Amino acid sequence: MPAPAHKESRRAFLQRNPFVCPRTLGFFYREKMRAIHQIAPDLPFADILEVGGGQSGLTRLLYPRAQVVNLDLDPSFADAPCNRAEGVRFVCGDATALEFPDGSFDAVTMFDLLEHVPEHERAISEAFRVLRPGGWLLVTTPNENWRFPYYRALRRFCPDESEMMAEWGHVRRGYSLAEMRELMGVPCQSHATFITPLTVLCHDVSFCRARHDVRRAICVALAPLTLLGYAVHHPSGRGTERASGWQKPALG
Repeated sequence: MPAPAHKESRRAFLQRNPFVCPRTLGFFYREKMRAIHQIAPDLPFADILEVGGGQSGLTRLLYPRAQVVNLDLDPSFADAPCNRAEGVRFVCGDATALEFPDGSFDAVTMFDLLEHVPEHERAISEAFRVLRPGGWLLVTTPNENWRFPYYRALRRFCPDESEMMAEWGHVRRGYSLAEMRELMGVPCQSHATFITPLTVLCHDVSFCRARHDVRRAICVALAPLTLLGYAVHHPSGRGTERASGWQKPALG
């Protein structure tokens, strides 16, 4: 497979996993990054809006030659290293009321955002408004298979689902692909699932009640199973979350 011309190579992108302990506690984040890379088009985006990018900097890692505006409600993220990098501008703002003119961006990214937004229809409307004709919206969300913990046997070791949704600030569980199509109002151009029935064990251990060192040791012990699940997973296979790509119709 030829190297991408505009987005970062998959290998280099995955090596920049910003999550703590990226090959143990943060391996699920690598799964998300792989799915994002799979659905992201290799196009010469000049200007990208990252909505709710916080302090991860994923959009800049994915499209290193683009100019990225990272918009987030939390003003403290302005001092995060990724938001002080060359080619990145941080803006404190609301996903449902973007203060940019129509058609300002070639792409908009919303990674792990929509499940936090009560007025998600308004957020999607605003994203498409600021996209140029033919522009792309890249999204990750939990899907219809998400639950925490995924397996009943882990319930005694993990906070219950309502606690985690409150801690993470989720206002809804997730979206089926059909629900996403209805929300977007345009066809899905690409999609890929991640956090599989095998790799979800390590994910849920990462957020269980055990001490950090114990959680990390368990993830190390689970590594063969996690790596097997990662290796055999197909983008259309069963997963608990989904990355998807949506394109604004071109004019005329």
